[in-house]
Amino acid sequence: MNAEQPILVVGGGIAGLATALAAAPAPVLLLTRAPGARGAASAMAQGGIAAAIDPGDSPQAHAHDTCVAGSFHNDAAIVDLLTTCAADAVQWLQEIGVAFDREPDGRLQFGREGGHDRPRIVHAGGDATGAKVMEALVAAARAAGHITRRAGVEVDGLVLRDGRACGVCLTEADGTRTVVHGRAVVLATGGIGGLFAQTSNPADADGSGLALAQAAGVALRDLEFVQFHPTALALPGLHSLPLVTEALRGAGATLRDSKSRALMAGVHPLGDLAPRDIVARRVWQACQEGGALLDAAVVGADFPRKFPTVFQACMDHGIDPRVQPIPVTPAAHFHMGGIVVDADGRSSLPGLYAVGEVACNGVHGANRLASNSLLEGVVFGRRLGALLRGLPADAVDGGHYRLLHRPPSLAGAELAAVRTWLMQAMGPLRTEHGLREGLQACAGLQGWQAALATALLDAAWKRKDSLGAHYRV
Repeated sequence: MNAEQPILVVGGGIAGLATALAAAPAPVLLLTRAPGARGAASAMAQGGIAAAIDPGDSPQAHAHDTCVAGSFHNDAAIVDLLTTCAADAVQWLQEIGVAFDREPDGRLQFGREGGHDRPRIVHAGGDATGAKVMEALVAAARAAGHITRRAGVEVDGLVLRDGRACGVCLTEADGTRTVVHGRAVVLATGGIGGLFAQTSNPADADGSGLALAQAAGVALRDLEFVQFHPTALALPGLHSLPLVTEALRGAGATLRDSKSRALMAGVHPLGDLAPRDIVARRVWQACQEGGALLDAAVVGADFPRKFPTVFQACMDHGIDPRVQPIPVTPAAHFHMGGIVVDADGRSSLPGLYAVGEVACNGVHGANRLASNSLLEGVVFGRRLGALLRGLPADAVDGGHYRLLHRPPSLAGAELAAVRTWLMQAMGPLRTEHGLREGLQACAGLQGWQAALATALLDAAWKRKDSLGAHYRV
């Protein structure tokens, strides 16, 4: 074995890259399914990054909004950590090359999104924040001498030595299997949206890292809390749907039903900018009753400049959002639950760390506040990287090693069925009957996706009362 083993970071989204960059000068091996930013949900994020930077704002006000959105199921100390570090996270991103949108006088431009009591969201390239941030992070990682990237691999197992994670098992594109040792293993594999029939995530955001932790017996929590973005572009038959950013509603767009009636009138004091779980439930109901539309004509001729990603997605499907209402539907967007970790990303398995959406440190509670996800990846990724760079560098020989593999994957038809069951049973509105049916349907399947789906359904079935994104009818 190499005397100076690397830190193994599994996943190339914002959390994994922030961790890898902050670990310098310790060597890092970044393991990803796809090259560059491809396959990372971070790159698809249209919302921005929430931060109390404006003189009239405060981390305490940001923390309050975070806990209100999370139904106060949040860990208050972790929330305070997130919000007090937010301004520094934005500054760091600017230093590595992210050009956030600015007012004509040069000040940062702040937008407002659902659940926030004031404008505090910084964007880059209008609705292309995720892509702009990922572009800068990928460039920084490529220029960093301490980071080696290995793409096109599937991490499907862990190496344990005397009960401690010290490596991973890889399957190459050609089916070759290898083992790589490291001083620590970081799971930064993203969320579970790909396990649902309709998602705003790439298909690769399928819970693979969470399933690996599950197979290893690592402690998990809050699996029932799945956030549905209220406004994905409604395209029947597609799995990964283009997102229609919440910032449009911040700019004055309104949700309407199939008869052009205002959807959110009288539902919540914040109307169209109510927390996502509330809006998603209302849109879901409207979709069952004939459809939901987002009227964004108020943006007018500025649409291509202010919201280029949404504009292009709409035009690609024959919709001119400047003059036509946009058909929308809820889609699985973000998982508040995950691997139990502390503020530094430590899991219940020594040597195994988790960061970003696959982790659950309690910051989001029962429902994530808009534009806290990219922020979480940067803040806790940098914090974890700083911790890991101080780990001992020398390999430890001897001891008892064993390999622990995730179960095999489901076949295509079985995977499609699991996605359908999860969407029906664990969508924005849940019933006792639907959850029980979903559990029964997964019971006869052997793949890791079915095992993870069963854990999600079981957590939702056991929580009898509604809370945040978990809404029992």
